[in-house]
Amino acid sequence: MATTPENDPLRARLQQMEQQAEQGGGADRIAKQHEAGKLTARERIDLLLDPGSFSELDKFVTHRSHDFGMGDKKILGDGVVTGYGTVEGRQVFVFAQDFTVFGGSLSGAYAQKICKIMDLATRVGAPVIGLNDSGGARIQEGVESLAGYADIFLRNTLASGVVPQISLILGPCAGGAVYSPAITDFIMMVKDTSYMFITGPDVIKTVTHEEVSKESLGGALTHNQKSGVAHFAAENEQAAIAMTRELLSYLPSNNQEDPPAQPCDDDPFRAEESLKTIVPANPNKPYDIKEIIRAIVDSKHFFEVQEHFAKNIVVGFARMNGKSVGIVANQPAVLAGCLDIDASVKAARFVRFCDCFNIPLLTLVDVPGFLPGTDQEWGGIITHGAKLLYAYAEATVPKITLITRKAYGGAYDVMASKHIRADINYAYPTAEIAVMGPEGAVNIIFRNELLKAQDANAERKKLTDDYRDKFANPFKAAELGYIDEVIRPEETRAKVIRALEMLKDKRQENPPRKHGNIPL
Repeated sequence: MATTPENDPLRARLQQMEQQAEQGGGADRIAKQHEAGKLTARERIDLLLDPGSFSELDKFVTHRSHDFGMGDKKILGDGVVTGYGTVEGRQVFVFAQDFTVFGGSLSGAYAQKICKIMDLATRVGAPVIGLNDSGGARIQEGVESLAGYADIFLRNTLASGVVPQISLILGPCAGGAVYSPAITDFIMMVKDTSYMFITGPDVIKTVTHEEVSKESLGGALTHNQKSGVAHFAAENEQAAIAMTRELLSYLPSNNQEDPPAQPCDDDPFRAEESLKTIVPANPNKPYDIKEIIRAIVDSKHFFEVQEHFAKNIVVGFARMNGKSVGIVANQPAVLAGCLDIDASVKAARFVRFCDCFNIPLLTLVDVPGFLPGTDQEWGGIITHGAKLLYAYAEATVPKITLITRKAYGGAYDVMASKHIRADINYAYPTAEIAVMGPEGAVNIIFRNELLKAQDANAERKKLTDDYRDKFANPFKAAELGYIDEVIRPEETRAKVIRALEMLKDKRQENPPRKHGNIPL
């Protein structure tokens, strides 16, 4: 009998192997995954990618270990699903760790699968998205699994600044496994079901006698609020994947492309009357800088990054006339908008990411200075504050700065001032640009006069008012060309969009070098 597609044994074998691979660790383990409130690797990929766009690679790969009885325990795919597809029609590469297969533990073959798609992504210029859910290194393979991790770390490093890399932590991520996400650009975690740590609670209890739960040690809120390791905390996996799709919409596919533009039905030149009253007349009264951000961006939609960490500075993405921008803003509602260690590191990393991927930077400034205190000084605020200064100075993307109120001392310099190559610097009439606030300046400059004055309080008030008239406004800086234009608040959106349009073909290069030595 002639062989036909219907009775071809090779086709039948292919179909059988495909079905076997797609079952992962089997129905029982898939059921346990669901009972734990987690999706399977393939379900996650289906949610992330456009329907029908996934092309899987290395579906039939198995591990090469024969020790500890592993030779009889081979599962097609070996615990990770890899391949490529599209998100909103744009190419991405993805790997999804499968906890139903050996607890998602990494073998040498598994690592090679991930390395293959990372190499392809770098070669063709497309983002890499890692869906992490793994118990760590496969102990039965010993050094081969450790080598596999290092192979991945190397590729993370070489791809950094070349293609966007996003890590979703959707289960455990412990030991050496955490270093790959740490090198990537953004980390998303899911509340209650994901955690990251170098050493787990049991080891900590043995070594330091501290008792701590997995959630407290390395859960989503811990890393979003306390450590700053993670950038997003989602309520569930579906929300994390939806946020990932939105995040990708602001990013170019690689460092040679501009970010994607979207149609905009929000008038680019609309005047926003609410801006007239958001900044209080009282310079010591707090306000929410996000009100200004939302008032000027397209459709008032701001995609905030690291919302729960270092809240005295705000960073995130938005669109201006359909084009992606990165926004950095001091937050007067928290610590008066002071820069501290955490805020400096948070903003510096965001600035460097935007510069890597050709995303213009809009900086909103209301900063009274660096946060004083022994904790800050002993913690290295000098070095950490210098990171933000370095990041802004090094950045060559279009940089637009708006001083809404205070810009005092060294913090004025650091926050994308004209002196570190900002292209356009605006200020509201409420801007105060000085070495320090009027009260502090008067106490230093006129110390002797105040000691001799018959009515020190009256004299201090007179001198403070004089200082405020001279320096607590943007006009001295405008005279010197440090501020390009003093603008009316309601004109902010139109002014920023016109400046972005003017700067769209900006070309600027740093001196030739292997790389700089940012103060780490």
